[in-house]
Amino acid sequence: MSVYTHITLADVQPFVAGHGLPPAITLVPIKGGIENSNFFLTLTDGRELVLTIFEELGRDEAGFLGPLLAHLTAQGLPVAGPLADRDGLRLGTLADKPAQLAPRLAGQHPDQPDIAQCAAMGRTLADLHLALLDYPLARKNTHGATWWEAVAARRRSQMSAADQSLLDRTLAALADITQRYPSLPAGLIHGDLFRDNTLFTGSNVSALLDFSECSHDCWLLDIAITANDFCRQWPTDAPDTVRLAAFMSGYSDVRNLGTDEQAALPVFLAVAALRFWLSRLDIGQRNAEEGRDGEHVTQKNPDEMKHLLTALLARI
Repeated sequence: MSVYTHITLADVQPFVAGHGLPPAITLVPIKGGIENSNFFLTLTDGRELVLTIFEELGRDEAGFLGPLLAHLTAQGLPVAGPLADRDGLRLGTLADKPAQLAPRLAGQHPDQPDIAQCAAMGRTLADLHLALLDYPLARKNTHGATWWEAVAARRRSQMSAADQSLLDRTLAALADITQRYPSLPAGLIHGDLFRDNTLFTGSNVSALLDFSECSHDCWLLDIAITANDFCRQWPTDAPDTVRLAAFMSGYSDVRNLGTDEQAALPVFLAVAALRFWLSRLDIGQRNAEEGRDGEHVTQKNPDEMKHLLTALLARI
């Protein structure tokens, strides 16, 4: 989460009042993440909320989140649904952009997840996939294969020869595995379930955050995205096979992977690292072009994902 739209405490008061809530007394920008502007709010009655201003999604695009989160809440998933305003709307407008308020859930981001936390995350991700199995959302992954191939073409000339080789070998591995297994199980995925989009209390997942990337794609991609961020040899960028085994065991407790998924997993781990290597390169360039900087704008290091990709590709 970052801050691209700068607002004051006075700016948010009409928005808060429109939800039938008492005034806010603190407004704290949230660092981390890379796409939306997020703030912690504290109200005069002590309640704590999260204000999100959507920077990339238009109003129609962001409107799917309220019903989706209500569905997940009914399914027992630890999510915070947006609050309705006086007119019953869960998506409003602030600073001429779509915005929402949601309760702040308890817990902490896991800095260096242990074995138990990796297993719990695997189970929760499988619960999420099954909870969304029949949910009627027709939303394509805007950061899927078509997107990363376009970004790769756009950024290729700025890469070293070694980086171009890394890119080409990963895309070749993906082409091979999708030809061998063209019908991998798919459904709605979170698409961005990194540590900073989860909260834990001890070994238990207490919150899943930021569903703005939720879309239809291969479940294995979602597994790989989350496993890559949770299953590391801390504090290095190297993948950790013990943590990965715990994560996959937790996932399989809820949903067993087919033999095709098991065979394709190593390639998808590399592909997930490629996806975020490219997105961080692309966002870094966009931030530079648009003059987005400052202490409240998070620019994640592309090299972290490049190093992880190199290690994962060597294992295929």
